[in-house]
Amino acid sequence: MAKQYTIAPQDIRPLATGHGLCVATDLILMEGHPVGYMVREEPEDDEDSGWRFFAGSEDDRYIDNPKHFSLLDVNVLANYDQSIIPLLESPIGAAFDKGDDGVFYDVSDDD
Repeated sequence: MAKQYTIAPQDIRPLATGHGLCVATDLILMEGHPVGYMVREEPEDDEDSGWRFFAGSEDDRYIDNPKHFSLLDVNVLANYDQSIIPLLESPIGAAFDKGDDGVFYDVSDDD
Protein backbone atom coordinates (compact mmCIF):
# COMPACT_ATOMS: atom_id res chain seq x y z
CA MET A 1 0.00 0.00 0.00
CA ALA A 2 1.42 3.36 -1.04
CA LYS A 3 1.90 6.06 1.55
CA GLN A 4 -0.58 8.93 1.50
CA TYR A 5 1.43 12.14 1.78
CA THR A 6 -0.27 15.38 2.79
CA ILE A 7 0.91 17.21 -0.35
CA ALA A 8 -0.11 15.75 -3.70
CA PRO A 9 2.66 15.35 -6.31
CA GLN A 10 0.99 17.83 -8.67
CA ASP A 11 1.09 20.49 -5.92
CA ILE A 12 4.88 20.37 -5.46
CA ARG A 13 6.53 23.65 -6.47
CA PRO A 14 10.20 24.20 -7.41
CA LEU A 15 11.42 25.78 -4.15
CA ALA A 16 14.78 24.06 -3.57
CA THR A 17 15.73 22.12 -6.68
CA GLY A 18 19.07 20.48 -7.36
CA HIS A 19 19.86 19.39 -3.79
CA GLY A 20 19.43 15.65 -4.33
CA LEU A 21 17.63 13.15 -2.15
CA CYS A 22 16.91 13.17 1.57
CA VAL A 23 15.24 11.04 4.22
CA ALA A 24 12.26 12.30 6.24
CA THR A 25 9.91 10.79 8.78
CA ASP A 26 6.24 10.14 8.16
CA LEU A 27 5.31 12.52 10.98
CA ILE A 28 6.29 15.28 8.56
CA LEU A 29 5.11 13.74 5.31
CA MET A 30 1.92 11.99 6.35
CA GLU A 31 0.82 13.77 9.52
CA GLY A 32 1.80 17.32 8.62
CA HIS A 33 4.24 18.05 11.45
CA PRO A 34 6.83 20.76 10.69
CA VAL A 35 10.52 19.89 10.60
CA GLY A 36 11.83 20.13 14.16
CA TYR A 37 15.32 18.71 13.67
CA MET A 38 17.54 18.37 10.60
CA VAL A 39 20.99 16.87 10.29
CA ARG A 40 23.33 16.42 7.35
CA GLU A 41 25.16 13.11 7.39
CA GLU A 42 27.72 11.70 5.00
CA PRO A 43 25.77 10.91 1.80
CA GLU A 44 25.14 7.26 0.96
CA ASP A 45 25.70 7.80 -2.79
CA ASP A 46 25.90 10.51 -5.47
CA GLU A 47 22.15 11.22 -5.40
CA ASP A 48 21.95 11.48 -1.60
CA SER A 49 22.27 14.98 -0.12
CA GLY A 50 22.93 13.56 3.33
CA TRP A 51 20.00 15.49 4.81
CA ARG A 52 17.80 13.71 7.36
CA PHE A 53 14.63 15.42 8.59
CA PHE A 54 12.64 14.70 11.75
CA ALA A 55 9.62 16.29 13.39
CA GLY A 56 11.55 16.13 16.64
CA SER A 57 8.94 14.21 18.60
CA GLU A 58 9.83 10.74 17.29
CA ASP A 59 10.83 8.30 20.02
CA ASP A 60 13.42 5.52 19.67
CA ARG A 61 10.79 2.91 18.84
CA TYR A 62 9.46 5.08 16.00
CA ILE A 63 12.94 5.80 14.64
CA ASP A 64 13.94 2.12 14.80
CA ASN A 65 11.20 1.22 12.30
CA PRO A 66 12.40 1.90 8.72
CA LYS A 67 8.77 1.93 7.52
CA HIS A 68 8.40 5.34 9.19
CA PHE A 69 10.84 6.96 6.75
CA SER A 70 10.72 7.98 3.10
CA LEU A 71 13.44 8.76 0.58
CA LEU A 72 12.50 11.81 -1.47
CA ASP A 73 13.85 14.85 -3.27
CA VAL A 74 14.88 17.71 -0.97
CA ASN A 75 12.64 19.99 -3.03
CA VAL A 76 9.60 17.94 -2.03
CA LEU A 77 10.52 18.28 1.64
CA ALA A 78 10.98 22.05 1.18
CA ASN A 79 7.35 22.18 0.10
CA TYR A 80 6.39 20.73 3.48
CA ASP A 81 8.49 23.22 5.48
CA GLN A 82 10.08 26.15 3.66
CA SER A 83 12.05 27.15 6.77
CA ILE A 84 14.66 24.50 5.85
CA ILE A 85 15.64 26.22 2.60
CA PRO A 86 18.21 28.73 3.96
CA LEU A 87 20.08 25.89 5.69
CA LEU A 88 20.38 23.46 2.77
CA GLU A 89 23.89 24.59 1.79
CA SER A 90 25.23 23.73 5.27
CA PRO A 91 28.14 21.26 5.33
CA ILE A 92 28.12 17.60 6.28
CA GLY A 93 27.92 17.39 10.06
CA ALA A 94 25.55 20.33 10.38
CA ALA A 95 22.56 19.89 12.67
CA PHE A 96 19.72 22.27 13.48
CA ASP A 97 17.00 22.11 16.12
CA LYS A 98 13.89 24.28 15.77
CA GLY A 99 13.09 26.22 18.93
CA ASP A 100 9.65 26.99 20.30
CA ASP A 101 9.94 30.33 18.50
CA GLY A 102 10.00 28.53 15.12
CA VAL A 103 13.65 29.45 14.46
CA PHE A 104 16.31 26.83 13.70
CA TYR A 105 19.34 26.89 16.01
CA ASP A 106 22.70 25.38 15.11
CA VAL A 107 23.33 22.36 17.33
CA SER A 108 26.19 20.94 15.27
CA ASP A 109 28.79 19.04 17.24
CA ASP A 110 32.08 20.93 17.13
CA ASP A 111 34.19 17.89 18.09
